[in-house]
Amino acid sequence: MIKNYLLLLYLCLISSAEAQIINFPDANFKAKLVTANSSNRIAEGLNGLPIKIDTNEDGEIDHLEALQVKRLNVKESNIKSLEGINYFTNITTLYCRTNSLTYLNLDSLVNLTFLDSANNQLTTLDLNKLKNLTHLDCQANQLTSLNLSKLTELRSLAINNNKITYFDPSPLKNLISFYCEFNQLATIDVNPLDNLFDFNCSNNLLTTLNINNLSKLRDLNCSINKISNLNITELPNLTNLNCSGNQLISFSLISFTKLKYFACKRNKTKILDLDGLVNLEILSCSENELTNLDLKTLRSLKMLSCSSNLLKSLDITKLPDLESLAFRNNQITTIDFSSNSKLQHIIGAKNPIEYLDFSNLKNLEYLTFGNTPIHTLDLSNSKKLIGLNIASCPNLKFINLKNGSIEDLNHAEDAADDEDNIDYDFINFRNCPNLKYICADDSQIEAITQKISAYNYVNCVVGGYCTFVSGEENYTIKGSAKLDLENNGCNVSDPSVSNLKFLITGPKTSNLITDQTGNYLVQVPIGEYTIKPILENPDYFAVSPSSIKVDFKNDPNSITQNFCVIPSSQYKDLEINMIAMQVARPGFDTDYKIIYKNKGNISQSGTVNLSFKDDILDFISAIPAVSNQSLNNLSWTFTDLKPFENREISFVLNVNSPIETPAVNNGDILNYTTSIHSAETDKTPIDNTFVLSQKVVGSYDPNDKTCLEGDVIKPELIGEYVHYMIRFENTGTYAAQNIVVKDMIDLSKFDISTLIPTSSSHLFVTKISDGNKVEFIFENISLPFDDAHNDGYVAFKIKTLPTLKVGDSFTNEANIYFDYNFPILTNKPTSTFKTLGTQDFIFSNYFSVHPNPAVDVLNINSKKNIEVFSMAIYDVLGQLIIAVPDAQNISAINVSSLTTGNYILKAKTDKGISAIKFVKK
Repeated sequence: MIKNYLLLLYLCLISSAEAQIINFPDANFKAKLVTANSSNRIAEGLNGLPIKIDTNEDGEIDHLEALQVKRLNVKESNIKSLEGINYFTNITTLYCRTNSLTYLNLDSLVNLTFLDSANNQLTTLDLNKLKNLTHLDCQANQLTSLNLSKLTELRSLAINNNKITYFDPSPLKNLISFYCEFNQLATIDVNPLDNLFDFNCSNNLLTTLNINNLSKLRDLNCSINKISNLNITELPNLTNLNCSGNQLISFSLISFTKLKYFACKRNKTKILDLDGLVNLEILSCSENELTNLDLKTLRSLKMLSCSSNLLKSLDITKLPDLESLAFRNNQITTIDFSSNSKLQHIIGAKNPIEYLDFSNLKNLEYLTFGNTPIHTLDLSNSKKLIGLNIASCPNLKFINLKNGSIEDLNHAEDAADDEDNIDYDFINFRNCPNLKYICADDSQIEAITQKISAYNYVNCVVGGYCTFVSGEENYTIKGSAKLDLENNGCNVSDPSVSNLKFLITGPKTSNLITDQTGNYLVQVPIGEYTIKPILENPDYFAVSPSSIKVDFKNDPNSITQNFCVIPSSQYKDLEINMIAMQVARPGFDTDYKIIYKNKGNISQSGTVNLSFKDDILDFISAIPAVSNQSLNNLSWTFTDLKPFENREISFVLNVNSPIETPAVNNGDILNYTTSIHSAETDKTPIDNTFVLSQKVVGSYDPNDKTCLEGDVIKPELIGEYVHYMIRFENTGTYAAQNIVVKDMIDLSKFDISTLIPTSSSHLFVTKISDGNKVEFIFENISLPFDDAHNDGYVAFKIKTLPTLKVGDSFTNEANIYFDYNFPILTNKPTSTFKTLGTQDFIFSNYFSVHPNPAVDVLNINSKKNIEVFSMAIYDVLGQLIIAVPDAQNISAINVSSLTTGNYILKAKTDKGISAIKFVKK
């Protein structure tokens, strides 16, 4: 009986022990434990899976339930006390960071290997009984001292952001990572920790640091201390080093071939030896006393910050992978970006830089370049640009932002005053009092105009065209070209050589063609250049000097060099062409101009002839006066036409109206043939005759482009010159100060090296750049806006490619820029090389023509169903005489105006093109 009572008493005691409720004075701690379940990962069980601690759901945690927990996470729960935690004796991992703990007793948790108690209010911490601990994070508390000498298994230790004045880590020989930054340590001995990989002791009071025994060390941060000497020669595996904010005078890192990150800013460093750091990707050495920075071996460098030093130069040409560069507040006068196409971020403010070439920076996103004496800024190639700070540049006159990028011009600019801030997406050009012009994308002109107004800039304008602004071109080569006819050397009295082409090679390659006076002016950025004259006929002349080389890194800002053109063996070579100064309209007068030139090297005399149809055109007047006039012909004599000399004949013809006989109607073609003759045999007779084909119109665009040879060109001109004329008219309400005609040449059809201006209404220069861009620049033209004086033009010739064939067409158009307004796009004239007589179908199978011969009317009847687009009549020379553009319902053509002879009727249809001959009586 006694035995039964004893057994019952034992069972009661066991049952009482198993059901013992744990007291948790902190309600937040208890609530966190009770809410643990299989989905919120507050607790993990002995099997490593999330569990519910309060398994019997009585709202309490008993001793047996606590023993089921292996991992516990009660962080960020506003807990002030963890009393009761010692019943969780099977815990290996505890997260209790970011609470309000002032005391922590974990003596019973002998299985604990991981403890994170950071961001609390602990003033003391005794963990020496937790000998299995391998990870401890107690940063951001209020600890002033710490003894962890018994925790010899620690691998990772973070005691940073406390108030610790002394700590001895030497017993912790298994430490791999150790963070003690932001304390008050005056000394720290880590040399015994020969397993250490990562060590951060920044923001303390250290004056010395002995780490030469740490051969495994990869990451070292000892920044913001008082260290004056750092001996780190025996760290072969060092990958990241930050020793910024100390008192270090010099560095030698030549043995650190694995180093990828190095920061030493805010020291007193005067010498920095970086030779051999072939793997270095990030270098920060700002705010030192460096006068030289040799980067030639750092071929892997991606980020460089060397601001606030004493650098007068910076060579980054050996850094092809550079993506971010900061060099503000130095004494650098220029920097070469030609090898740094990957650059995305640049901070270069507060340097005495007057010019920089950004043309290679196609990936540039952010640029801070304020407080510099820079004159111009061309970012036209930086199509990814989204942020620019160019404020407070007193010499800045021109910004080219026409790059197609999407800079946000309306973003707040507060961050722009901080020139180290590259996290912005706006443009700031405040405090630039001399800014005159901003070239921008058309879509941004309005927004930039608003900024200009907000900055109170009264002399600054914005537009979509940039060429007639001086821009980046601050260096000038100028002079004149003279012709030495007497072989005694060139002097000021010798005749000028007009329209002489110069090949300019340097950082950029381009061509410039002089104006009619023979004077030239080449404006270029800083750099080395070769200027070479290019003649249309190099066999005819020699040029002295044959070329010049200039170096604006060493030479003055302006260089004057004259060229002397000297005739060689005698060559006789005349040239002629003709342009219509106005469109031809029925019943109206039309002005024309014949331009003839001596391309040879001896003076010549001769005759100029003009052939036209006297029955539909009446001669009115000519300057100079006609020498001889006969039916269908005018002629002028000329004498002593010198080499390179151009002369012009202006004349007026009246075009018959539709009610005159013969009648002239819209769509008719007026053909003129002008020729030049002398007693000498001409070297290139093909350009001694020129045929102008002009279509009669009723209305017209005053800004247009015309191929003077017409829409159809004979195959003999394949590979030869064709002639174009571009007319412009100021239809505004104010005189146009500058006009640029831009022509993008189709290099698949034309040989741009042969382009030569032939005539113009005003003085201009021609610039050829970017491979196929031709610009005729009328600077300071001041073209009036009144109807009597508001017209201008430019004419040029250019050879088609010899590889073209019969049937090929070529098209060309131009943009005309009046000052800073949007461009005017001309029409797109198309010409085709054709041979009359080539047929796509048999004409007589689809059409009948009668009478043939015809007297007044040629009747045309369709035999089959065919769609007729147009019809035209040509003479036997292939010249277009009558055009019928809309011929679907045409049944007869009036041929009464034609002279007696043979003609060709040509039909363009949905079946193709065909033609038939007929006779006019």
